[in-house]
Amino acid sequence: MRQMIDSFNCVEDCPIFADMFDFCRMYAGGSLAAARKLCAGTTDIAINWSGGLHHAKRGEASGFCYINDIVLAILELLRYHPRVLYIDIDIHHGDGVELAFYQSNRVMTVSFHKYTGDFFPGTGKLDDNGSGLGKHFCLNVPLQDGIDDDMYLSIFKTVIDDTVTAFRPSAIVLQCGADSLGCDRLGAFNLSIAAHGECVNFVRKYNVPLLILGGGGYTIKNVSRCWTYETAVLVGATIPDELPATVYDSFFEDSQWKLHPPLTGKVDNQNSPASLQRITISIRNKLRYLQGAPSVAMQEIPPDLMGLTGEEDRNAEERDEETRGTGRAGDGRGDPSRARNEFFDGENDIDRDEDETPSTPARGRGAATGRRARGGRRGRGRGRGRGAATPATAVTTPPREEGDKEPEASVVVPPRRGRGRGRGRGRGRGKAVDKEKDKEDNPAAESSVTPMDVQVDV
Repeated sequence: MRQMIDSFNCVEDCPIFADMFDFCRMYAGGSLAAARKLCAGTTDIAINWSGGLHHAKRGEASGFCYINDIVLAILELLRYHPRVLYIDIDIHHGDGVELAFYQSNRVMTVSFHKYTGDFFPGTGKLDDNGSGLGKHFCLNVPLQDGIDDDMYLSIFKTVIDDTVTAFRPSAIVLQCGADSLGCDRLGAFNLSIAAHGECVNFVRKYNVPLLILGGGGYTIKNVSRCWTYETAVLVGATIPDELPATVYDSFFEDSQWKLHPPLTGKVDNQNSPASLQRITISIRNKLRYLQGAPSVAMQEIPPDLMGLTGEEDRNAEERDEETRGTGRAGDGRGDPSRARNEFFDGENDIDRDEDETPSTPARGRGAATGRRARGGRRGRGRGRGRGAATPATAVTTPPREEGDKEPEASVVVPPRRGRGRGRGRGRGRGKAVDKEKDKEDNPAAESSVTPMDVQVDV
């Protein structure tokens, strides 16, 4: 078990805890539900602040991220949208999302993050551009400590505007990690809540389906302020700077219960205008290689993630609709249902007795039925029968006098005789039964109550 835990990197920053599956299912399911809302056109902006776990890989957990809900949501969006733009303003590089679409030209990833070479996760340098079909569809904006509002907004708006113009996305996914704010326990930027929210508002103005996700953030009171303000920005509401009285007032007492406390100026700014201009020029050169937005006419549609087990749940009519189309689905007529105790009614009945003859008439000259003679044997050969004889035994009753009551238990079964002359060919399983020829001319034998004999010439 320990080896399996290590193989999936569930150690140190990704420990195993109780109800971990339910936790992952809720935040990943929220992002999938938000993506489906956008695909269905029932909303223009969908928000899942519990999502945005951008470090998880296909085969391992990483950086407090167990399941990469962003990748799942983008795959769902790709089923209906030809091109998806992913923007990451978390202070850490979105390596999991970039790796998932590193060779795809339908998803462009743009990440604004701190990069020093040893800062987690250690990826996201300026020269990482993608590969294969995804060459130049992967953009990284590496920044240094202490970047302020003006510099961040300047490079953010320039890069995003150029990217949207060149790529022309039909849907945008924005990861709003709050650890890029000033005074974060793990971050080292000087961004204010207003500047962070301005990035969200700038992306919203493109009027394309927008999926907003959460992400990092390790100073809880600032994370709650930031995402509250950005929710108001997305819905077009104006909220005051004074926080309302709640049971959490003790968390915000040090800032005098303000929505926008001072968070800037805590770290020295190591970014220069020249370094930011160099990054901007490099990204514009990469966008020149796109030569217009890629066409997706012959691209494969990603599978429906919630329909992987749908084949097992479909009934016969739904499967018929897929193969024959909606116009002819259900037109077929299946075999009638038969009870298990039903009598033999065909040649293919596997439950019939071995000595039972088929119900279909035998081919031949005449209308000879397939009935058997007395004793369960049938004659072989060509014969002239007086009719079809019944194998039933007649029950005789003593003559009753006038005035006597008819006995209840006595039943007379008269023999059924046909007067036709049958010339059919009969084949039996046993020997032919020879009968005396003088019985044919004996009227007493014909009027007797014993079963009728069939004369067969051998």
